[in-house]
Amino acid sequence: MIYLRLFWEFFKTGLFAIGGGMATLPFLHDMGEATGWFTQADLMNMLAVSESTPGPIGINMATYVGFTVGGVPGAVIATLGEVTPSIIVILIIAALLRSFRENRYVDRAFYGLRPASTGLIGAACVSVVFEVLTNIVVTAPETGIVNQFQLGTGGLAGLFNWPGLLLAAVLLALTNWVKPTKKLHPIVFIGFSAVVGVVFRFAGV
Repeated sequence: MIYLRLFWEFFKTGLFAIGGGMATLPFLHDMGEATGWFTQADLMNMLAVSESTPGPIGINMATYVGFTVGGVPGAVIATLGEVTPSIIVILIIAALLRSFRENRYVDRAFYGLRPASTGLIGAACVSVVFEVLTNIVVTAPETGIVNQFQLGTGGLAGLFNWPGLLLAAVLLALTNWVKPTKKLHPIVFIGFSAVVGVVFRFAGV
């Protein structure tokens, strides 16, 4: 039964998350709350791992969640659920490519989907910022209608995650304004961030 639900949950995610892997984050957030498979902190860890490994982020995260919930079979089934809607849509478009290309209604539908994709990605970015760079706790009441924002301990002084903000500022400077490092491959900065995270964790920061 868990495998069937894994397939169904990720089938819905793959079907409606238009705009790339980051657009899957709001769906994954709701999935975690509905199923209890992972917390928001777990989701941010999954995002970090998925961004650090080759392949599309949405598929990587489906594999990650599937493995944590149902082992190797769960990883395979969740990944299949994620990619199946795309396969179906591509097969349909390939069969009707000419009429799709010239259909003004299809063109207008995709035009209307652009702001929806932008909103999904924007919501994902806000969620990541709250989780990683601040100590604001976002909780959903039992009704699931309104999110509640709670300050972390320490009042205003504890509002921000200062090590995270410092690391973000350093990476911003290294990738944009420091000439010797701005042209380095992104994997260098990912590796650097991972090392800093390990050092911070062992140092208790």
